[in-house]
Amino acid sequence: MTTDAAAVPDWEMRFRAPRVSLPDWAEDAPDRALFVSNATGTYELYAWDRSSGRQRQVTDRPNGTTDGVLTPDGEAVWWFSDTDGDEFGVWMRQPFGGGEDEPAAPGLAPSYPAGLAIGRDGSAVIGRSTDEDGTTIHLVRVPGAEPVEIYRHRESAGVGDLSHDGTLIALEHTEHGDAMHSALRVVRPDGSTVAELDDTEGGTKELGLAVLGFAPVAGDTRLLVGHQRRGRWEPMIWDPVAGTETALPVDLPGDVGAEWYPDGSALLVEHSFEARSELWRYEPGAPEPVRVETPAGTVSGATARPDGTVEYLWSSAERPPVVRSTSGAVVLDPPGAKAPPSVPVQDAWVEGPGGRIHALVQKPAGEGPFPTVFEIHGGPTWHDSDAFASGPAAWVDHGFAVVRVNYRGSTGYGRAWTDALKHRVGLIELEDIAAVRDWSVASGLADPERLVLAGGSWGGYLTLLGLGTQPDSWALGLAAVPVADYVTAYHDEMEALKAMDRTLLGGTPEEVPERFEASSPLTYVDAVRAPLYISAGVNDPRCPIRQVENYVDRLAARGAVHEVYRYDAGHGSLVVEERIKQVRLELEFALKHLGGGAVVGAPGPEAA
Repeated sequence: MTTDAAAVPDWEMRFRAPRVSLPDWAEDAPDRALFVSNATGTYELYAWDRSSGRQRQVTDRPNGTTDGVLTPDGEAVWWFSDTDGDEFGVWMRQPFGGGEDEPAAPGLAPSYPAGLAIGRDGSAVIGRSTDEDGTTIHLVRVPGAEPVEIYRHRESAGVGDLSHDGTLIALEHTEHGDAMHSALRVVRPDGSTVAELDDTEGGTKELGLAVLGFAPVAGDTRLLVGHQRRGRWEPMIWDPVAGTETALPVDLPGDVGAEWYPDGSALLVEHSFEARSELWRYEPGAPEPVRVETPAGTVSGATARPDGTVEYLWSSAERPPVVRSTSGAVVLDPPGAKAPPSVPVQDAWVEGPGGRIHALVQKPAGEGPFPTVFEIHGGPTWHDSDAFASGPAAWVDHGFAVVRVNYRGSTGYGRAWTDALKHRVGLIELEDIAAVRDWSVASGLADPERLVLAGGSWGGYLTLLGLGTQPDSWALGLAAVPVADYVTAYHDEMEALKAMDRTLLGGTPEEVPERFEASSPLTYVDAVRAPLYISAGVNDPRCPIRQVENYVDRLAARGAVHEVYRYDAGHGSLVVEERIKQVRLELEFALKHLGGGAVVGAPGPEAA
């Protein structure tokens, strides 16, 4: 990718600047690593021999590749091959040093992935999901061998981890029918059950569990587990063979996750609280954890190395991401121009109908009120944080304030806040967004005549629903890969999302039609008055294109002001120029209808 940096505006440079993910390393060959980078203009997998410094691009596909795993010995890379972002495909295998790709499990037909664990003996446990079979999990004893099915259920499930010696397999499942709260089962390679751990009490209690990983030590049967027994995510140690559970005195506010140090002697604790995160080290048996120093902001991933140092991917809203080490070094610094910084984020706490709402605010220089974009996160069980994001930064560069709301349903604020999202789906989140909207106007931040509701995925869904149920509140809408017609979306989407929708709404469209109707943007489409821009991937398995077209047809039938952009990918794009094109189109649409000048750097060849 060749671009004259001097001629490229800052907002484009933030997308074009080379980035890398946190490198994942082979358990028994720690100098062999795998990471994702956009260095060629498309996000692809790269192998890195840390001892020699050699880096090699593993995948090269028109729509990019991000899902890959190293074998424990570091001899091979497994990567998931779908078709143009449809997430339906097979695992491929390529030698670490380069060579031909081959199907990693040739006996398995294409599917949606449902977890993968690779053993030291060459075996692999592969999770699959299809509309026809639900979830199936298979054991491949050696590369190329005939897969053996060891699990099957209609509800969603997945592979959690494989023990060090390959004799125990940890599964997460939702056989009780609650897709938001998994139970755990540990089985032998023949599929026989060793132990069960279920905090849902058969689906009558809303407590979830998560596999965090087996102890990385031969003969050690301890499994690190995430639980919600005290109203938030936190770790404990479960030994499914001994039948013991060990609580950990990691009393930090917010959600807490963890992973093992490579020798199994300690845990690397990741703590998320009020849109920031930090790291701690905890040694089982110690009275409390010890802080691992990181800058203020967000740690998006961390791993402990065999020498005891910790590597982590860090950023803040102001500063772009970098892979750092507790030794003080930058671990992996991609060549090329660096991403320009943006403005720092400010916290806003607003009283809402369900409790205090946390919002993150970025604003341009000068005095308000500003035209303001409410950039709504997807998920819905996710949260915005003090992390670098090129999209919001582009709006700030063009004179807009940006507000991001961690509405009910968001993670990071306790189980009750996340689990509040039930039955009145979409409407609950919009109540919180409305409260923050009112605050933004009353505080002088936002111009009430130039308020934009925007978002992607679940955020795109809330945008369409908000424009229809709150038509007087918003001057313009920007919806990317949205749910638009909830009933059609349910019937067309991937099976795991059907299970989530049944959990959120309490059944299928046939069982609870009134709830699907109340939560569907299509129900309110005739009330939409604001100009609306929609973008959608034609291969999207999460928010499929047919239900978007149903909504667009209704807009067109009454002559509503709207534009639609369809692109040849799935639930978003891994191609940098395509991402820039989409942001440019959104900026142009907003400035055309709200005023405020031209898009910096436009038009470009990508917009043709």
